[in-house]
Amino acid sequence: MRKDNPCISVCEFDGRTGWCLGCGRTIPEIREWQKLTPYRRTALLRELPRRVKQVRTDNEASRNQATGRVRRTFPAPSGSKRPN
Repeated sequence: MRKDNPCISVCEFDGRTGWCLGCGRTIPEIREWQKLTPYRRTALLRELPRRVKQVRTDNEASRNQATGRVRRTFPAPSGSKRPN
């Protein structure tokens, strides 16, 4: 990622959200990037990590559901010690 552009050259888009799986922007946001004000660019840059994390989590959950895999976590039994 260059300082002036969040693109990491992945350029695959989530069909549900329209967000790029690499940088988190939509196609219109990518097109308008150079025209955005510094304030809007900064605001969008702060939002992008959340978008990327969300779309990756959603895609992983969809793949697991499609394959029938379920990731389950269980609480430790009461009184047990967790390893450090």
